[in-house]
Amino acid sequence: MRARRLLAACGLAATLAGGCSNPFGRQYEYEEQYYLDTAGAVTVVVDASIPALVALRGLPLDPAPSARTDRAELRKVFENAGCRVDSVAQPWRRNGRRFMQVSLSADSVGALAACRPLAWSTYSGLTPENDPVFGPIIHYYQVVGAAAGGNPGAVNWDGKERVAIKLHLPSRIKYHSARWIEDGTTRDVERGNIVTWEQRLTDRIAGKPIEIDVKMDPQSILYTTLWLFAGAFGAAVLTMAGLIWWVVKKGAKSKVFSSPGPTPRTH
Repeated sequence: MRARRLLAACGLAATLAGGCSNPFGRQYEYEEQYYLDTAGAVTVVVDASIPALVALRGLPLDPAPSARTDRAELRKVFENAGCRVDSVAQPWRRNGRRFMQVSLSADSVGALAACRPLAWSTYSGLTPENDPVFGPIIHYYQVVGAAAGGNPGAVNWDGKERVAIKLHLPSRIKYHSARWIEDGTTRDVERGNIVTWEQRLTDRIAGKPIEIDVKMDPQSILYTTLWLFAGAFGAAVLTMAGLIWWVVKKGAKSKVFSSPGPTPRTH
């Protein structure tokens, strides 16, 4: 649990830093990042503008650009909506709109339905299966359904804004259903276990569903990495022991051949 939350916190910090300072990174009006582990526990980091939270999730927040964003108020809004809140980051502004970031968690993917801001999705959890193509896998399936239809008032959206659902999965991805909006081609997987589904904000407000389908290795990347590390460490220890044995043996032979004979006696 601590390792999962630490990973999510690192991702949260990187996302916030990238969203605020990297003009070339992909920026989203609303984003959900899911950090899952093989035991089923999950942390969800939500990055969104206040108007998007009102329009998509119907949260009772003031969408006015001049309104004050209070972290304690944001925490209370999510907690009152049935969410387990881990942290609320310092709010920021972009394109004249206020943005916030909140980290939520649950003991299982299915338990996310109790958090109303995330209840627009239906979750199938992490299901072990024997796939005819990939063999033993873990199957994850999620459908993001209709938006809340809240009214954020006049917002300076220009139609180019995007929504994203990003999965940080515990093992290597073998199949996923994510496609690029522009041409419909398959999206690349980041670092073997991260993949993103995108949608235009206008389509999300209209309630066009996002279907998330993933098949992954049953063995976690962390487990595999630890075994690889252990193997590499063991090999290094054996190599070092062999070198020490060789040096000691060579030194012993050199001492035998270089030892002087007995000193002759003089009369």
